[in-house]
Amino acid sequence: MRTLVVTNIVTPDGRYAGPGDDVMAMPFDAVFDDYNAERLRAADTVLLGRRSFEGFRAFWPQVADDGSARPVEREVSRQLTSTEKVVISDSLAPDQTAPWTDTRIVRRADAHAQVKQLKSGDGADVLVFGSHVMWNGLLAAGLVDELHLLVGSALLGDGVPVFEGHPRAALRLLEARRLDDSELALLRYDAAPRPAG
Repeated sequence: MRTLVVTNIVTPDGRYAGPGDDVMAMPFDAVFDDYNAERLRAADTVLLGRRSFEGFRAFWPQVADDGSARPVEREVSRQLTSTEKVVISDSLAPDQTAPWTDTRIVRRADAHAQVKQLKSGDGADVLVFGSHVMWNGLLAAGLVDELHLLVGSALLGDGVPVFEGHPRAALRLLEARRLDDSELALLRYDAAPRPAG
């Protein structure tokens, strides 16, 4: 049985992105990439929504060969390229995935069944970056095992809320710590459904 891990940067006022869906308004710092590389090392599948996939595909593939990029950024680029990618989308077509042409596209109506199948197999973690609309649905359906929120030191006051559609989930705090040399605090939750009774 594999673990489905969601990891996202958020603000203390509960934002996933800034006004106008501006993700660059988020309080990133260098340690953010270090944490993402750590999570990628523990995974062999990346699960994404269409918009996150398109943003990643536009940015990350060329970073591996960019001599001005930090080594951890080049590592993230290589890992994203080599890791299995599954995208939940009704509009993405196979000819729109280059250079990640090995990407598997799953229609939204089949998403929960396909995620259950992914989780039931052998292997390392299934990792979700970004894609908050998609993972909110998975959280509400009891398919998220761990939720890693990297809380940055900025209040945006407006923007895209982290939790869409008010998913209900019983979370259990597993870890809370400030990441080394960073303004980011990690809140790691067990989100797996617990048996009734």
